[in-house]
Amino acid sequence: MTALSIRNLTKVYANGFQALKGIDLDVAEGGFYALLGPNGAGKSTTIGIVTSLVNKTAGSVKVFGHDIDQELEQAKACIGLVPQELNFNQFEEVLPIILNQAGYYGVPRKIALERAEFYLRKLDLWDQRELMSQRLSGGMKRRLMIARALVHEPRLLILDEPTAGVDLEIRRSMWKFLREINAQGTTIILTTHYLEEAETLCRNVGIINNGEIIKNTDMKTLLSELDVETFVLMLRQPLQDNSILSPFNGRQTDENTIELDLPRSESLNRIFQQLSANNLEVVSVRTRENPLEALFMGLVGIEETPLAALSEAAGAAR
Repeated sequence: MTALSIRNLTKVYANGFQALKGIDLDVAEGGFYALLGPNGAGKSTTIGIVTSLVNKTAGSVKVFGHDIDQELEQAKACIGLVPQELNFNQFEEVLPIILNQAGYYGVPRKIALERAEFYLRKLDLWDQRELMSQRLSGGMKRRLMIARALVHEPRLLILDEPTAGVDLEIRRSMWKFLREINAQGTTIILTTHYLEEAETLCRNVGIINNGEIIKNTDMKTLLSELDVETFVLMLRQPLQDNSILSPFNGRQTDENTIELDLPRSESLNRIFQQLSANNLEVVSVRTRENPLEALFMGLVGIEETPLAALSEAAGAAR
């Protein structure tokens, strides 16, 4: 069964800006799907329409077969949304935030308490259940948003930048939890500017740019399109003659550092031999960037833009 089916989805705002240009998208039940794109690409508009927060101009959206034009309440009951912005009452305690959300979906009080305890324990928040939410750390607030979205046990969980501003340890614990609920059958759609996150978690990926889907495939197939990898080599001695790099598409970035663009099928042995012949010793080797980042930047036409810049811009309107 298809968890989310989008056909010819179009959105034109009152000022004439066309945010979506007739996109088609399918997410299979039980999938873990990454929706990627630069700022302004149309990700948030798409999510807004699916969750009924934004009115579409044209097209159709079905959530587990429920058309949002004809069966909106049934469609909404299938969805749990974790928005990028923190939108709970900062002056309310943690447990009541979860219980009130359950009430909006008609979950009986006894069941709501059981589920609240389950998800708060899973997300390491049970000990903070009586704490005013404004006193939570940034990572705890993010986890609270996830627990709140899950209390009515939606079949589709939509995560819009769920780990923005979260430290690496907490991010990885959240990854573990998301893998668990996905393995138990929850379909997940993830938007993120941390491309390592998408590569690690998601089996399928769609890339949107300028309101159009430019890629929609499985992650393995997408990554296979990369045929060149960039290596950064640190030398013990300064490189005096960089002409030895020309056969390797190499360049010198400082006196002890070189970068090489090599086909993925080619090893570094030849350059090591060349450097050794010139009495140069390599003390460290690393790849310059995440493979998905390189492919993403090429597809959307971004040049020389570090992932950090994308992450810093994640809070901007998309």
